[in-house]
Amino acid sequence: MEALLVRKLGDPTLPPNASENSSLDLSTSHPIPNLESPTSVRVRIKATSLNFANYLQVLGKYQEKPPLPFIPGSDFSGVVEAVGLNVTKFKIGDHVCSFVALGSFAQFIVADESDLFQVPDGCDLVAAGALPVAYGTSHVALVHRAQLRPKQVLLVLGAAGGVGLSAVQIGKACGATVIAVARGNEKVQFLKSLGVDHAVDLSSANVIESVKGFLKSRKLKGVDVLYDPVGGKLTKDSLKLLNWGAQILVIGFASGEVPVIPANIALVKNWTIHGLYWGSYKIHQPNVLGDSLKELLSWLSKGLITVNISHTFSLAEAHLAFTALKDRRAIGKVMITFDDGKIVKSKL
Repeated sequence: MEALLVRKLGDPTLPPNASENSSLDLSTSHPIPNLESPTSVRVRIKATSLNFANYLQVLGKYQEKPPLPFIPGSDFSGVVEAVGLNVTKFKIGDHVCSFVALGSFAQFIVADESDLFQVPDGCDLVAAGALPVAYGTSHVALVHRAQLRPKQVLLVLGAAGGVGLSAVQIGKACGATVIAVARGNEKVQFLKSLGVDHAVDLSSANVIESVKGFLKSRKLKGVDVLYDPVGGKLTKDSLKLLNWGAQILVIGFASGEVPVIPANIALVKNWTIHGLYWGSYKIHQPNVLGDSLKELLSWLSKGLITVNISHTFSLAEAHLAFTALKDRRAIGKVMITFDDGKIVKSKL
């Protein structure tokens, strides 16, 4: 099968197999994974999404560092190609999606049936492959942790990226007043098309002045929930906009700078700071992830949320996908897709 391997840590924007400096190796003869147990399911992958964590992982800057070589990739969607003898939830030909720690940048993947989710009829399979990590992160953060309520004010930083765009949509689905922060007119106009209540273009506006002006026009006291995948100075500025009793969701540090949140101000203003490492729920509270993804798939099927696919690449073009992510050209999700292949009906 075709698979993308990380042979050494380094810059994933260099073409695979191009030189000794390339960290990526595109294999066209990697072994197809076998079914590992009677409840295993092999999936022919249709789409796998590129997340910022994947980029950091290839660089060697992610908190989890797998041994080399490894196949990167986390969330995916596809078609059931083979099932174990004791599989009861799925049959060959079913559309499914899921997430793994590693391994989705390949044509096939094997997972236990308990880790797979049925994609509802009518849902786009590529969109379903973009759902688990980005939308799952925002759903767990906003619904499970912050318990976002209607009419609360939600401030989303990095709002045009994969997780940011998902937070905007989930915030609107929860009935919140959503303020979106992004850079560039194209991104801001897209966010407005989604119905955000206010959008800040960092290329031409000051986030503090812009948001304060909006809050005053709506007679609102401040921001109730801060969704922050960016960090750095933008976080520092955004803290000046928070209400008493506000909640801060620490999602990531796309700016490359880990912000300092003053504990004395958090004390005086009764802020709650949530660190959210979504992947660790798989170990500690897997039911939370399962319930979250089921609700997201239901929302997707009902049209309550949509997935904007900004760029689509083949596996051989993975370095271009990483480049689009690195350069922040994407509005929404960057995807790697595979052509549909013949489904082999096989059993363990």
